Amino acid sequence: MANQNQSGEMHHLIKSAKTFFATNWAIGSKTAVYLITLFITLWGVSLFITTPKEQFPDVVLPTIYVQTVYIGNSPKDMENLVTRPIEKELKGITGVKINKITSTSLQDFSAIIVEFATTVKTDEALQKMRDAVDKAKKDLPNDLTQEPTIQEISLSEIPVMAVNVSGSYDGAKLADFAEQLKDKLEELSEISRVDEIGAPEREIQVNVDKYKMEVAKVSFTDIEQAIQRENADISGGLLEVGEQKRTLRVNGQFKSAMDINAVVVKNINGAPIYLREIAEIRDTIKERESYARLEGKNVVTLSIIKRTGENLIETSAKVNQVVNEMKQNVFPKDLKIVITGDLSIKAATSFNELVNSIVIGFILVMLVLMFFMGVTNSFFVALSVPLSMFLAFIFLPTADVFIGSAVTLNFIVLFALLFGLGIVVDDAIVVIENTHRIFVQGKGAISAEDAAKYAAGEVFVPVLAGTLTTLAPFIPLLFWPGIIGKFMIYLPTMLIFTLTASLIVAYVINPVFAVDFMSHSDENKETKSALFRKPFFWVTLAIALVADLIGYSQNSPGYRFLGNLLLFFTVLAIFNRYILSGAIHSFQHKFLPSLMNRYESLLTWALKGWRPVYLLIGTFGLLIFSFMFFGARNVPVLLFPSGDPNNIFVYLKLPAGTDVKYTDSITRVLESKVYHVLEMDKNRKNELVESVVANVAVGASDPNSGDRSTRPELGRIQVSFVPFEKRDGKSTKPYLDSIRAIMKGIPGAEISIAQESNGPPTQSPVNIEVSGDNFETLTSTAVSLKNYLDLKNVAGVEDLKMDVDLTNPEISIQVDRERALTQGISTGQVGMEIRTALFGKEISKLKIGEDEYKIQLRNNEIQRKTLSDLLNMRITYRDFST
Repeated sequence: MANQNQSGEMHHLIKSAKTFFATNWAIGSKTAVYLITLFITLWGVSLFITTPKEQFPDVVLPTIYVQTVYIGNSPKDMENLVTRPIEKELKGITGVKINKITSTSLQDFSAIIVEFATTVKTDEALQKMRDAVDKAKKDLPNDLTQEPTIQEISLSEIPVMAVNVSGSYDGAKLADFAEQLKDKLEELSEISRVDEIGAPEREIQVNVDKYKMEVAKVSFTDIEQAIQRENADISGGLLEVGEQKRTLRVNGQFKSAMDINAVVVKNINGAPIYLREIAEIRDTIKERESYARLEGKNVVTLSIIKRTGENLIETSAKVNQVVNEMKQNVFPKDLKIVITGDLSIKAATSFNELVNSIVIGFILVMLVLMFFMGVTNSFFVALSVPLSMFLAFIFLPTADVFIGSAVTLNFIVLFALLFGLGIVVDDAIVVIENTHRIFVQGKGAISAEDAAKYAAGEVFVPVLAGTLTTLAPFIPLLFWPGIIGKFMIYLPTMLIFTLTASLIVAYVINPVFAVDFMSHSDENKETKSALFRKPFFWVTLAIALVADLIGYSQNSPGYRFLGNLLLFFTVLAIFNRYILSGAIHSFQHKFLPSLMNRYESLLTWALKGWRPVYLLIGTFGLLIFSFMFFGARNVPVLLFPSGDPNNIFVYLKLPAGTDVKYTDSITRVLESKVYHVLEMDKNRKNELVESVVANVAVGASDPNSGDRSTRPELGRIQVSFVPFEKRDGKSTKPYLDSIRAIMKGIPGAEISIAQESNGPPTQSPVNIEVSGDNFETLTSTAVSLKNYLDLKNVAGVEDLKMDVDLTNPEISIQVDRERALTQGISTGQVGMEIRTALFGKEISKLKIGEDEYKIQLRNNEIQRKTLSDLLNMRITYRDFST
C-alpha cells in the first residue's frame, strides 16, 4: 500500500512538473524520431562525403586587375600615357569603397590592381571598374597594341599541383608528350585550365639579311604583306553547278615552312625577288623564355588550376588516374612523369584526421561516461557527437547567407568541427544524467517516459543558457571585417550550427533512446558468457571481418574503416563484460561517493565566515597576476603560426632587363647550394625530400601574389617535403635556417627564402608608403629611407625592399624630327623598323592540323646583336605623294 501511495505521489509530481514540449512530442512519437534519426544519419553522411574538400576556404576578395599593352614605349611613357589616365578615373569611382590602388608601369606594359573593401560584391566592383576604364579611353593613345583588359584576381587561381614530364628526349618531344597530357587533363570538368611551363615553342623564323634587303629596296612591310597575301584561304562564294550550289574556295595557306621560300616579295620588270634570296626561313624553336627543372633535369611542367568550388581530393584522384592511364597506354615506358606540390595530400590528411577524431571522441566520451551512467546510457550520449555533426552538415547550405558563397570542407571548417567536438556532448550529458538520476531514484515508481520528460523540462533553461553563453563569444566573429574576417567566418558559423544541432539531439533524439534502453542496474542480470550466445554479437563480428577482408584485399579505406570500427566494438563488448563492468561498479559505489563527500566537505569549509570574501579577493588577485605574468613574458603574437615547413621557396630577383639565360645560370648556382644543404648533391637521396623544382621567368613569382606575368629576371626554387607522418619525427625547420644562411654572396641579386603561408594572403607585416606628385623626388626619398633603415638594422626585419624597380637599364634614341620629316619619314616609322629588326614582329601563322605556329619576321641573329647595326639600317618606304 505504501508503494502505491509513493507511486501516486511521484506520478502527481511528474504531471505537475514543468516539461519541454519538443521532448514530450518526441517521446510520444518514437517511431517518427527513429526515422528522423536514420534520415539525418544518411543525409549527413552523404553531405559529409560529397561536400567539396579544399585546403583553404574559397574566399572571394573584390580585387580587380587592369592590364594594358602598348608596344614600343618605355616605363615612363607607359606611366604618363596609360597608367595615370586610368588611375585618374579609378580614383573617381563612387558608391563603393576602395582600399588600395597599386600600379606598375613596365616596358610596353601597364598593370593596375584595385583592392575594394570586402563588403563590396565582386560583380559590382567589376562593373564599376569597366565604367571607369571606358571613361579613361578618351585620354588613352589611339594606337594601343591591346585595349585595357579587366579581370578578377581569384585565390582559386593558385595551382593545386604540378605534373612534371621528363625523360631522355629533346625539348620538342617532351613538349609533345606534355601537350597530349594537357589535352587529356583539360577534359576533366574539375579543372579550370592547365598552364604549360618550360616547353619549347615551335616558331617559323624569317631572318632577314638587312644588306640584301637594302640592295633589293625591300622593306619589312613588303615582306609582311607578301606573306600575308599568300598565306590565306579565301572563299569566293557559291557557284551554281546544275541543280546544286558548290562553295568556291581559293586555298593558299602554307603547308610547311618550305612554302614561304617561294614567296615573291617584289617583281621589277619581270625579275622576281624571292624571299629566300634576302632571308633565311627556319622552322625551329623559339628563343627560350622560361626554364623548368626537376631535381636538376629539364622538364616540362603542367601547372593544374582547379575550378572554383570543385572537390580538391577528387580532382587530384582524377589527375592521377589520367596520368597513370597515359603512362600505361600511350607514353613510352622510359618517360618519367612526377606529380609535385599536391595540395590534396594535406586536405585529405585533415579530412581523415577529422573522421578519426569524431570516432575517437565518440569512443572516449562513451568510455568516460560508462563510469558515471553505465554502458547503455553512455553509448547513446556518445551518439550525440556524430549525430550533431551530421545535423550541422544538413544546416550547412544556409551558411551561404552568412558567408556569401558555397561552403566547402576546408581547413577552417575542419578546425571548427574539431573545436566543438568536446562541447556537443555537454547538453546530452546533462539531459541523460538527469533522466538516469530521476529514473534510478524512483526505484520503479517513475516510468522511463515520465523521467525523461521531467528531466528535460527541469534542465532546459540552464542547458539553453549554457549553450548560448558558449556561443556568445563567437557571434561577433560573424562581423569580423577585412580579409581575415572573410577567412575566419567559417569558424563561428560551424560552431553555431554544431551547438544548435547538439541542443536538438539532446532534447529530441536522446530522450527517446533513454526511454527505450534505460534500465535499473539490478535488472537483467546475466552471466558474462551470455554475450557469446547473442546472435547480434556474431553478426557484428562477421560483418567486421568481411568488411576488413574486402578493405585490405581491394585497398578500400571505407571498408577498412567500417570493419575496424565494428571489430573494435566487439572487442569492447568482451572487455566490458569481463573487466570494465567490475571496475564501473566499484567506481559508482565506492570512489564516486567518496569523491562527492570530499567535495562537500571542501564546500562546507569554503563557505564558513569570511572565507568566501577571501576566496573572491584571491581570485581577482590571481586574474591581475595572470595579466602581469603574461605581459612580463612578452609572448610573441601570431595570427597563423607556422610549424615545420612542408615547402621551402627560394625567390631570386635580378635587375630588370636581365637575360633569361643569365637568370637561369644564377638559379643553377642557387640550386647547387640547396642540394648541398639537403645533402642531395653527388646523386645522394634525402628521404625527407619529395622533390626540388626550379622555375625561371614563368611560374617564378609568389603564387599568392596573383602575378602571372613572364619576367625573365625572376627565378624560384621549391623544395617539397614528404608528408609529416612519413618524416619519422625529423624536423624540416633546420633546412629552412640553413638555406637562409647559405644564400649570400651574389652581387645585384635579391634573394628571399620563405615557407608556405598559413591562412589568407596578407601583405607584409609592416608597410611604409611614400607618396608624392614628382616621381624623381618620390624615388629618391624612398631610397634614402630604405638606406636609413638598413643602417639602423632593426631587429626582426629580414627582407627590406621597395616595390618599385629602379634598376631597369635603357638606351634612349633621339630622332632628328625635322630631318626625318624632310625625308618623308616619321618617328613612328623609325621606332617600328628598329622594333621589327630587333624584337621581331608576328606577321602571320602557319596552320598544321589544329595547331598554329607564329611566323616571326626580324633581322638575322648577327645583325640584331649590336646597336651600330640597328642604327645603320636604311629605311625603305613608299612615297605615295610622288
